Amino acid sequence: MTGTAQYVDLLDAIHVYFQGEKLEALVFILPIGLICTVFSLWLLTDNPVSFAKGVAIPFLVLGLMLCTVGGVVGFRTPAQVSGVIQSLETDQPAGVQAEVQRMVKVNQAWPMYLIVWLVFGVLGLVLRFAGTPDFYQGIGVSLVFFAGLGLLIDGFAERRTHPYMHALKAAVSTPASAP
Repeated sequence: MTGTAQYVDLLDAIHVYFQGEKLEALVFILPIGLICTVFSLWLLTDNPVSFAKGVAIPFLVLGLMLCTVGGVVGFRTPAQVSGVIQSLETDQPAGVQAEVQRMVKVNQAWPMYLIVWLVFGVLGLVLRFAGTPDFYQGIGVSLVFFAGLGLLIDGFAERRTHPYMHALKAAVSTPASAP
C-alpha cells in the first residue's frame, strides 16, 4: 500500500485529523478552561453573593477539567501521530485495522457525550427557571453554558472523524500489495 493514492490520502487524513485535534485542544479548550477558572476565582473573591457562588463552582470544576483535557490532548497528539505512522510503516494492514478499531470506539462515544450535554442543558434550565434559590440558579446558568460549550467542542471533534474514517476504510479495502 505504501506509495498508493490511498496510502497518501491516509497520511494526509492522519495529519489533518490530529492537527485539528491538537489545535482545538490547545487553541480553544485549554484557553477556555483557563478563562473559566480565572472567572470562577474572580467571582468567589470579588462578588461572593449566592448567585455568583452558584456560577463560580461549576466554572471552577469544569474550567479545571477543560484545562486538563485541553493540555493532555494537545500535548499527547504529536506522539500519537508518530505511533500511528510507525504502526503503518511496521505492518500496514494491522496498523490500519488498529486505528479503525480505535476510531470506532471514539465514534461510539458521541451519543453518550450528547446525552451528558442534554442533561446539563435541561438540568440547568430547570434550576434557572424553577424558582430555586439564587445559588441553584447560578449553577443552572453555568450548566447551560457548559452544555453549549460541550456541544460546540464535540460538534467539531465528531465532524473531524468523518473524513479520517473514510480514509481509514479506503485503506482497509485496498490490499497492502497494491501498486
